[in-house]
Amino acid sequence: MPAESAVSRAVEISRTHRGRAASHILREFVKLLAIPNVAAKRADLQANAELLAATFARRRVRTDLLSLRTGPPFVYGELRSPEPRRTIGIYAHYDGQPVNPGRWTFGPWEPTLCTGPLEAGGRPIPLPKRGAAIDPEWRVYARSAADDKAPFSALAAAIDALQAAGQPITSNLKLLFDGEEESSSLNLPRILELYGDSYQDVDLWLLLDGPVHPSRRPQLLFGVRGVTGFELTVYGPARSLHSGHYGNWVPEPGVALARLLASLFDEAGRVSVEGFYQACVPATAAEREALARLPECDDELREELGLSRAGFDGLSRSECNMLPSVTIRGLRSAQVGERARNVIPATAEASISLRLGRGCDPDAMLDLVERHIARQGFHIVRVPPDHDTRMRHPWVARVIRHRGYRAGTTSMEHPTVAGVVEAVTTAAGEPPLLVPMSGASMPLYLFTESLGKPAVVVPIANHDNNQHAADENLRVANLWYGVDLYAALLAV
Repeated sequence: MPAESAVSRAVEISRTHRGRAASHILREFVKLLAIPNVAAKRADLQANAELLAATFARRRVRTDLLSLRTGPPFVYGELRSPEPRRTIGIYAHYDGQPVNPGRWTFGPWEPTLCTGPLEAGGRPIPLPKRGAAIDPEWRVYARSAADDKAPFSALAAAIDALQAAGQPITSNLKLLFDGEEESSSLNLPRILELYGDSYQDVDLWLLLDGPVHPSRRPQLLFGVRGVTGFELTVYGPARSLHSGHYGNWVPEPGVALARLLASLFDEAGRVSVEGFYQACVPATAAEREALARLPECDDELREELGLSRAGFDGLSRSECNMLPSVTIRGLRSAQVGERARNVIPATAEASISLRLGRGCDPDAMLDLVERHIARQGFHIVRVPPDHDTRMRHPWVARVIRHRGYRAGTTSMEHPTVAGVVEAVTTAAGEPPLLVPMSGASMPLYLFTESLGKPAVVVPIANHDNNQHAADENLRVANLWYGVDLYAALLAV
């Protein structure tokens, strides 16, 4: 059977299957979402890994849990084809970002099906019974609904569909599910070092993560930014003080921190750290052409997000995503609202994240930022300062670095990409947008550098999914797209 016919047939099978099994797919998805998955709770991550291993074992995938002394287990999976054309590696992650339950409309791990986006008047409804009609515009609200548990349910459903129909899966599959991607995948290099031989036959890695384009068009991502960061503490008095007795006289650490953070950016929003952008390898001519072909939707995004302005130097959002950036993830200086007190606090703190463009070394980028902090008049320490240190320096800042990793890219012209483009086109009904680099971060570089294999990110989530934030959600239509897409990829 010609490859094109096999792919089209796989998508037809997928659509027929999910038409019959839609409520079952949603219920299996909700079951996975109901397990908390924040890194601090090792037992919860273990439960996620065990459920995923069992889920795919039921699909005749040989599974195993790969564990180190630290960190949650990685889920290994292998499904062999009787007549494989290639071996595809599939990477996804089951951990999620921390939550503040008070900011959620529903509990973060109480998956809730709604008639649409909450901000558009969506209301909660029960999960549909077998055979009931399902509106593709419904949304499932829960932590990791979009980032990154949807691919597991979509992949399981795609395998179900093909196996039930007797449609051959044309590639051997090697699965690798990560439980600490949101905390920089610290153990992934060691896992690949120990178990890399199991993945040596992989011809192409597919990273299942991220959203489709804001225009709702499908996209393929050929690169992702690296990431690193640091925790910053600015010190004031040795203890918190009554603001009436000491205001005006004692320097306030909150003010010093605000000025320091403001110094990181100019008025246009560019990072002011000397040498920050020079560390980044510029886009190639082919990448610039690909960026120019992307649909213009920045104005629509600004309207959606309530922004009167965005970007700098006339760069589009996609062009900004090629560059390194600084994000202030959080600030703390005493309390606010009902918990505020009339004190000058002893410290002010910030959590800072750096996204890294291609060519940026994590440690070198942090060196640049630290030199900038020192130029603002701060003495940098790694441990809380003692009395003598406080007395010798007007301002002291403690910097605790995060471990990070580099950006990773795959050539958009790699020969293995053609089949992926075909699968997306068939599943979506239109060719995908080819994006040189996503603004997000994931350890793609380990596959392209450590294993020496091409790697492409294949997103399925809706762009307005609130990932990493409260009320994270997945549009049901995007889950269905994932089932169809993965079925096509398994038959290409």
